[in-house]
Formats: sequence, structure tokens, C-alpha cells
Amino acid sequence: MFFTVFLEVYSLEYKVNCGIWGTMFGVPSIVADNFLKLATGEQIKVLLYLLRYSGKICTSEEIAANTGVTIQVAEDAMIFWQQANVISPQGAISQINTNQVMPLPSSSEKADIQNATATNAQPTVLKTPDHKTNLSGGEIAEIMKGSQDIRDLFKITETIIGTLKNSQMNSIIWMYDHLGLKKEVIIILLTYCASIKKTNTAYVEKIASAWAENDINSMEAAQDEIQKLNASNDFIQCIMKKFEMKCRPTTKQSEVINQWRKNAYDLELIYYAYEKTVEQINKLSFEYINKILLSWRDSGFFTVQDVKNSENKLKKNKKTTSSKKEIKDADMEEYESIINQFLY
Repeated sequence: MFFTVFLEVYSLEYKVNCGIWGTMFGVPSIVADNFLKLATGEQIKVLLYLLRYSGKICTSEEIAANTGVTIQVAEDAMIFWQQANVISPQGAISQINTNQVMPLPSSSEKADIQNATATNAQPTVLKTPDHKTNLSGGEIAEIMKGSQDIRDLFKITETIIGTLKNSQMNSIIWMYDHLGLKKEVIIILLTYCASIKKTNTAYVEKIASAWAENDINSMEAAQDEIQKLNASNDFIQCIMKKFEMKCRPTTKQSEVINQWRKNAYDLELIYYAYEKTVEQINKLSFEYINKILLSWRDSGFFTVQDVKNSENKLKKNKKTTSSKKEIKDADMEEYESIINQFLY
């Protein structure tokens, strides 16, 4: 006997089973708000174990045995959460405020840095005035000897993007020494870049420069910026799906898309403009779509229904005008026939 099974797909909703609640432990809001998307599954597993045994000093062997990750992964994960100020160096949960950061340089310190850069001097807070100096392996090794922060940055970066090249080491030192970005801020930046699979040096440095220029140099500021970047990327992904794009938008196209997001254009309205563009010129053109959207906005159209209502009204007016013209033409023919009777 054969049975035909018909399945209907519904959106699934989930809720916590309160019946299993017993002893509970907390998770810092900073983790749920900012690291669920950035941290790896192994890093989350290690953190949950540490949170469960908060206050206890846990060894990497113990963590590995109870989470199913390797000892090396456990150690790397602990370094990651340590740099994020969630756990202390001993492996216990940090009691400090997770948003607490080191103070920014004072005005006099910033002035010293600027003056030193202008005169090509070498202030103590800077090891390299320009990353393009391209430090050799020996020079990098010397910097590592004198800086625990640089050693930490190299180690945690390797857990994020893999074995570091000389150019990447130079880039990290430049971000830390020349731009003055804090260790935890650089880690957040690199983790974000890894999450979107764009870890090339040029891209990372472009964002780092923008952060330094805009004083994004604390955990809180960096996390806020990451949320904005994620929102931008999510919107770009939606547009790519709507437009059936196989490649990521170019820099110029991304700027146009981000402007649509800032203007709060409805996604369906953007897609409708895309359809109109393809109908008119038979290809995807961001410039053409943007002109349509600007025209609709200037006309007070903010939804697809607004545009369709206007289109229907226009069609109706054209039909009425066409009917009147037909009547007028018929009256003229009748008039001419009457006149002709008198003339001939």
C-alpha cells in the first residue's frame, strides 16, 4: 500500500522549556548582543562551560574534556574571551565591567604623537610611524619581545584567520602603534572581517583607518560600529537576493545600496524599481534604479501600492482622454458630412 503524504510548511516558533530550569547561571549581555555572530561555535562552547563554573579556575585540559574541543582550541578560545574582557587571565569569569576600556590618550599625548610624526621623530608610544616601512622578520621579533600586547594580538589573530604572513604582522603592528587602536578593538575588527570573509590587509586597514579617524577606540564604540556594519551587510545581502546577483556589489554599488538603507526605502519598492529598470533597458543598472527611486520619492510615493495607484490613475486618465478624442473625431466627421451636403 502506498501513501501520499502532504506536508505544509509553517514558520517555527520556539520558547524555553521552563520545566527543566534548576540551577541557572548568567551570560553577559555583551556576549549575546555582540558575539553570537562573531564568535565561533567552539568559542561559545568554551565560554558556556566557564560561565557554568564561574569563579573556578579551569584548565584547558578540563575544558577540552567537557566540551569536546581540542586542548589547543580551548586555549585559543580562552585567549579570545580574555581579550574581550569576559574572562580573567586565570580562566575565571572577569568581575570587571565588560564595557570597561583603557582611557584614551590625553590631548598632550595626542599632540606629542602628531608632532613626532610630523618631524619623523620616534616617540615612545609609537614603534613604527608608518606600516609601509615593511618591518623585517627580525624587527617584528624584537617588537614582540618588548610588547605583550603584540604577542597577544598575533596569537589571537592566528586563531581568527590562521597563520599570519609578514604583511599581516606589519598591519597589526601599524594598527596598534601608528593608529593607536586598542588591543581589544583590533580583535573585534579582525573577528568581524573574518566573519564576512574579507581579511585581506587592504580591507582591514581601510576600516581600521576609518575607526581611528572617527575615534572608534573602545569596546563599546567598536561593538556599536560592528552592529551598523552587520546591518549594512544584511541589507546588501537582501538586495543581492532580490536582484539575483551572483557577485558582491562593487564599492560604488554598495554606496548606492547603503544610501537606500539610510533613506529607509522599502525593500519591495526597490525591487519594483529594479523590475521597471529591467523592463525598460533589459539589464541591471543601479544608476537607473536610483533615478526611479528618487523620482518616486519626490512624487511622494513610498510604497509599491503608492506607485501602482498612481499608475492606475494615469491609465484611467489616458483612457478617458482617448475616449473624448474619439467622440470629438466622430462629431467632426458628422459636421463635415452636413457641410458637404450644402456645398455639392
